[in-house]
Amino acid sequence: MLTNIADFTDPIPLARELIRAQSVTPHDAGALDTLQRALEALGFTCRRYRFEEVDNLYARLGSGAPAFCFAGHTDVVPAGDDAAWRKRPFAAEIDGDMLWGRGAADMKGAIAAFVAATARHLEDAGTPRGSIAFLITGDEEGPAVNGTKKLLEAVTADGERFDHCLVGEPTNPSVLGETIKIGRRGSLNGVITVTGRQGHVAYPEKADNPIPPLLDLLSRLKARTLDTGAPHFQPSNLEITSIDVGNEPHNVIPARARAKFNIRFNIAHTGDDLKAWIEREAAAAGLGFEGRIDLDLKVTGEAFLTRTSPFTELLKQAVGEVTGREPAMTTGGGTSDARFIKDYAPVAEFGLVGATMHQVDERVRVGDVELLTRVYQRIIERYFEVFAP
Repeated sequence: MLTNIADFTDPIPLARELIRAQSVTPHDAGALDTLQRALEALGFTCRRYRFEEVDNLYARLGSGAPAFCFAGHTDVVPAGDDAAWRKRPFAAEIDGDMLWGRGAADMKGAIAAFVAATARHLEDAGTPRGSIAFLITGDEEGPAVNGTKKLLEAVTADGERFDHCLVGEPTNPSVLGETIKIGRRGSLNGVITVTGRQGHVAYPEKADNPIPPLLDLLSRLKARTLDTGAPHFQPSNLEITSIDVGNEPHNVIPARARAKFNIRFNIAHTGDDLKAWIEREAAAAGLGFEGRIDLDLKVTGEAFLTRTSPFTELLKQAVGEVTGREPAMTTGGGTSDARFIKDYAPVAEFGLVGATMHQVDERVRVGDVELLTRVYQRIIERYFEVFAP
């Protein structure tokens, strides 16, 4: 039986309690306990899934279809230098219309809005004609190995299914209602290690310098225009992030040279296609070189796009009705756990203004948390009107 629903219709007290939990990834510090208590008070059945040192939460209200899922994370990045903050990073202080603290924008404020919107819907409309689920991890800001990916596998093995999902990442650059993310670019991390033979610079014939083939390979990679963009996507880009030789003497040819790079790619590519291209270029750069070129290539997420559908149109309409703005449907920014969820259900992202996320003095407007709650409430209402008429 549902009790104390009214206690959770205001998102701010819950947001402040979540921020006070110093849940720097991978440590939970009680954040999921706080969220579980709130959801259980609303009638949700909650299950915890722990993988190594990471705790995760899955909660569901109802058992029928359609099932709508809110997804997100309670872990946060470190606060950095506490003394550099104008407000204590985990005090969750309110000053005027600003709620301060690590995780306020990314994304404890949105999780509190999830809960408050659900509470308001239950208070106004009663139990939904279908189900509402919460998929919350403690490993989004970390390696993302023991979080959403494993949680999805586990709940699916336990028989859970949901039809659509909304992630509460801070999608708006400056004003709430600007942007819904309907996809994300893929990401490939590359490490090139070139091993030659050390020697004296005066006798290069007795050495094998690894730096020229490394520079040749990097030049080959940078010379290619990967694409000029794709529908809803900006052009793919390759960025060299480090070149390391570690060779201090002027008269020594080093034995080894190393470089790192990242490719953010759109749906014009797959991770496997890009890896095959890099391997071909490495082989070409190594022609005539007697040493070795080793590649360590890891795709941390494939590019994806959630196609226009009644679900995406519902989201756009709800955001417009509540905020008075027509949101752009975009795919920019970094990766998120939506890259895992898209294999299970159509997924989109909408949350708070992200201007201060991961920064010193992270903060959000109290009014924005309330406005986001109203957006989420409207999404829930419209969802069950459209998919469970």
